[in-house]
Amino acid sequence: MQQLVLDLQLPAPPSFEGFVRGDNAEPLFMLGEWVSGAEDVRFLYLWGEAGVGKSYLLAAAAARCGVTVILPPGELPVALTGDELLIVDGVDGLSPEQQIRLFDHYNTLREGSGRLLAAGTLPPMLLPLRDDLTTRLGWGLVYQLKALSDADKVAALKQRAAGLGFELSDDAADYLLRHASRDLPALNALLERANIHALSLRRPVTVPLLREVLGAGREEGRGKREG
Repeated sequence: MQQLVLDLQLPAPPSFEGFVRGDNAEPLFMLGEWVSGAEDVRFLYLWGEAGVGKSYLLAAAAARCGVTVILPPGELPVALTGDELLIVDGVDGLSPEQQIRLFDHYNTLREGSGRLLAAGTLPPMLLPLRDDLTTRLGWGLVYQLKALSDADKVAALKQRAAGLGFELSDDAADYLLRHASRDLPALNALLERANIHALSLRRPVTVPLLREVLGAGREEGRGKREG
């Protein structure tokens, strides 16, 4: 008999400790310097493909500093005094008006003592934005976040599983990498669904259980497309 599960476990808040660094030791170090207020790391731009952890790290930095991440189409502040911390994710999606506002904010922060942390999918000069804004974003430190290797993804999945209260075997982690999305946020979401399913059935998270969860997800997706 299937047991109903009260999902009382809150998602782990983003943190630098919860991020598997892989080949990203230098950008992570510089992000720590930005958070700590280092004078020579006031403007920092991170870029990389979807799923490498840009949004996660910006959220972790925001939590550490007590500020909010602005994600387009969210509204940028109308005006700044020059000593604020500004964190903007997904700059690729800024509207023309937002681009002008971020350009003005950059200049205001630079003249004052403020700091800017931003992220996008491309390096500054390749962003589909105003030339004056891409130039400003390139003035600061720019780092590419690189995708994790399979070994690093396994380590990240095992770390997430431990946070959920169970041990993920090598076979189960390998099965996820071979049969599910290789995007780490998607893999983590699948792991969380598997944990809830396992708890409801009072079973461990094994390859057969993961196969059930993946199959249910595909059936649900098929139903939505046909509906």
